[in-house]
Amino acid sequence: MTQSLFPEGFLWGGALSACQAEGAYNIDGKSLTIPDVMKFNSNNDRKVTKQIKINREMIEEAKNDPDTVKYPKRRGIDFYHTFREDIALFAEMGFKVFRYSIAWARVFPGGDDAAPNEKALQFYDQVIEECLKHGMEPLITISHFDTPIVLIDKFGGWYNRRLVDLYVNYCEVLFKRYKGKVKYWVTFNEINMSVKAGAKTLGIIEYDAPNYEEMLFQGLHHQFVAASRATRLAHEIDPGNQIGSMVAYFTTYPYTCKPEDALQMQKDDQMKNQFFLDVLNLGEYPYYAKTYFKDKNITLHIEDGDLDSIRAHTADYVGMSYYNSMISSSDTEQLELTAGNVHSVYKNPHLPENEWGWQIDPVGLRYTLNLVYDRYNKPVFILENSSGFYDKLNEDGTVNDPYRIEFLRKHIEQMGLAIQDGVEMIGYTMWGPIDMISSSTSEMSKRYGFIYVDQDDYGNGTMKRTRKDSFYWYQNVIRTNGAEL
Repeated sequence: MTQSLFPEGFLWGGALSACQAEGAYNIDGKSLTIPDVMKFNSNNDRKVTKQIKINREMIEEAKNDPDTVKYPKRRGIDFYHTFREDIALFAEMGFKVFRYSIAWARVFPGGDDAAPNEKALQFYDQVIEECLKHGMEPLITISHFDTPIVLIDKFGGWYNRRLVDLYVNYCEVLFKRYKGKVKYWVTFNEINMSVKAGAKTLGIIEYDAPNYEEMLFQGLHHQFVAASRATRLAHEIDPGNQIGSMVAYFTTYPYTCKPEDALQMQKDDQMKNQFFLDVLNLGEYPYYAKTYFKDKNITLHIEDGDLDSIRAHTADYVGMSYYNSMISSSDTEQLELTAGNVHSVYKNPHLPENEWGWQIDPVGLRYTLNLVYDRYNKPVFILENSSGFYDKLNEDGTVNDPYRIEFLRKHIEQMGLAIQDGVEMIGYTMWGPIDMISSSTSEMSKRYGFIYVDQDDYGNGTMKRTRKDSFYWYQNVIRTNGAEL
């Protein structure tokens, strides 16, 4: 066996979200979330990323419609009932860490309930205990693209500062209940998605408001304040807690070596990636964001103490997802759009793509890890990385997925090289170790997992779990600590 580039104790694992896997949308008191009202449209153009604009009419229609075919995330993969079986499969692969999210709408189904829903907490007790039983670190995401509808109905989403206190109260319940059991936490999943996906990240759906962009950044400010207060609380309750920020990093390159393209790349990187990480990890609103707000006539209401809190309670580690890169140009007329994570990007002619148009750029991961570590000097945790593929269940019960193995091999190789460069990394939770409902398209056909779930886009199937070829490959990667890829 060759020597591993990965440090001893590196946390190998995988990540799921409650809103895509759990199902049981109306069981044990849970209320509806934004994903529960997102429809599946089989006619969507898969190679163009379009954010579904969730409006009040759609929400009211969904409240009175129990259909789980039209709203696939309501059924998920029934992880609510199969979590023991599924976590046992992750343990069979050798997971050292399992990232999962807790559904706010389960714990506080009324949004501002006086007390949490005990049935919900008992479910998450069992999930966490199951992880610990198998020797896995539970890594908990507190809010993962599943804004409770009640928080939109009652308060108008994160535009209302009331959500800061509600979120911190929710965090306090979790931190106290799981003290000594959960060490790693993520405040908000891919917080930089707020500007492109305001409904599912912020619960702000007033698209026609003249100050809509300002509303988004105001809601984001409230999340920054909430993250800082949650970080302070986490450390007070258990000094051993490690609580991190998280962005979906949109690695960007200049289309040409023209200085104008390089300048555009710099601006794109600032407002798509660095702004969010600068606030969460450096504790300051950067100069370029202030300039952006001034140019766009955006005025934020910042209360006394907000900036002090943000400055004093920064994240312990930099969390990021990495799926695809993009290019920037001062002249985009000749460029072709293709799909990407949450929003479409300009196509890089030097990169291949998957069936949905997401471009595949392993070297970009090494580049990004170096960039992030150099800027923040904090350990980095890759919280999501993978690519969706069409998989076929063979008649003999096997699933051959060499394309997935090749994708992950190349990205893990680049992670190892980044560590060799000197980047400090905590771990790697590959996205979607078991097939689940797609966040962007609400389909089942877009599969990420090492484990095949027998369910189609319309909910038909046995739900049987089947180990793919990649299951055994990743098992060996973990067993050798990344030495054998």
